Amino acid sequence: MTAHAELAHYRKTPPSTPSTSTTSTTRIDRPRPGDGRLLWRLARDSRTLDLNSAYSYLLWCRDFAGTSAVARDSSGRPVGFVSGYLRPDSPETLLVWQIAVDESVRGLGIAGALLDGLSARVAAEHGLSSLETTISPGNLASERLFASYAARHGATLTRSVLFAPEEFPDRGYAPEVLHRIGPLHF
Repeated sequence: MTAHAELAHYRKTPPSTPSTSTTSTTRIDRPRPGDGRLLWRLARDSRTLDLNSAYSYLLWCRDFAGTSAVARDSSGRPVGFVSGYLRPDSPETLLVWQIAVDESVRGLGIAGALLDGLSARVAAEHGLSSLETTISPGNLASERLFASYAARHGATLTRSVLFAPEEFPDRGYAPEVLHRIGPLHF
């Protein structure tokens, strides 16, 4: 069974039940502050994400656990995560900040299950009408992941440049392309 089986759990689970999902190999739940150092390592080892300070991952796991998720293997070790937040000026929009899956378990559907499980939990707890993320040009894996998410949810995906290269403090940045998915219905 792949991690995508977790979506069925979230669609069948009423909001009053715990927000932890389990398959035979992974469990998706909320991050805890103690997970921060391991999520930092996952981000570092991805070799594609902008690596934030270790301190920021500790804070993220404490302050944004409600809008983030972690995939754990059978021993409880994090093997993937998605971090996000609700946009203050659009509280029914979840912005996905980072998503990473350990190389040893890539290709098993964990990234998609993280997105599906997190968005279902956020929808149940806060309401959710759209999801946003930014993707650097050429990151085909992320583009496919979010296009697939939009298709699974019957939503439209639009793209526009959110931050142009000249808006960054240093040279060498590619534009950050905003991918907006919606409307979402749960």
